[in-house]
Amino acid sequence: MLAHAFLAVMTATARAETPSPQGLITLTANEIRHLFTRLVNHTQHGIRHLLHWSRWRRRHQARARDSHHRRQTVQLA
Repeated sequence: MLAHAFLAVMTATARAETPSPQGLITLTANEIRHLFTRLVNHTQHGIRHLLHWSRWRRRHQARARDSHHRRQTVQLA
């Protein structure tokens, strides 16, 4: 429960303080959990690599979401 509360607060704080850049989805609790887990565990990749990977993933998710919305709009029309 505590971990979920931590993620909920981090997500709400990130969304309130920083609007999501164009072409990226907002930070989600799952994305923050993944980044936090990777940073806490000793990995061979540094913070720059993890943030780059997160940005790539969020951009990909935003494109998929936009494509899905366009497809739904065309099917409804």
